[in-house]
Amino acid sequence: MKPVRPRTEARGRTGTFALDALARERPLGPVGIAGFSLGGYTAAALAGARVDPGILWAVLTGEVPLPEIPEFPGALEALRAKYPLDESSRRALDAAGADLSDHRVRAVFQVAPGAGGLVTPESLAGVRVPVDIRWGGADTIAPYEADTRPYPERIPTASGRSAGPDVRHDDFFAPEPADPEVRFRVGGEAASFFRRHLT
Repeated sequence: MKPVRPRTEARGRTGTFALDALARERPLGPVGIAGFSLGGYTAAALAGARVDPGILWAVLTGEVPLPEIPEFPGALEALRAKYPLDESSRRALDAAGADLSDHRVRAVFQVAPGAGGLVTPESLAGVRVPVDIRWGGADTIAPYEADTRPYPERIPTASGRSAGPDVRHDDFFAPEPADPEVRFRVGGEAASFFRRHLT
């Protein structure tokens, strides 16, 4: 029977799968990864960030609250359905702490990244590629203190700044953002970052 993988692990492996597929079509040059929200975690995972299986277990048991994941409503219920509170689930969650880094990734740009509180400080300290981060000052979905702060504070190669004090999480994708310019501004900053580090 094929083992079921936690979503955090599956996300990192999906990134490597996509790079492998592209590499079969033509040789890859230096690779940059940009990610938004939980995708911001995925980008960091491909650079070496690793989740803490103990924290994941605590989320599953309810000891630690799961942050809201707007792109996956009902995430906690789905996790609990997939991982009953038994020893086999505990072993499966241990696999989520695997190293998912991909040596082809040379730069990471995170936008309102999530899951920072689930990532081990040691793995963040081991990230060696350039990382730039943007977040919204009014983000209540991936708030800076809980979800974003571990990345700029613990990744030695990271820099970053707020995209604005009134910028919300959904301003990066909503049809009618409070700040209509934020996604274009941050997109331009991401392009400049990758030009500096990948060319």
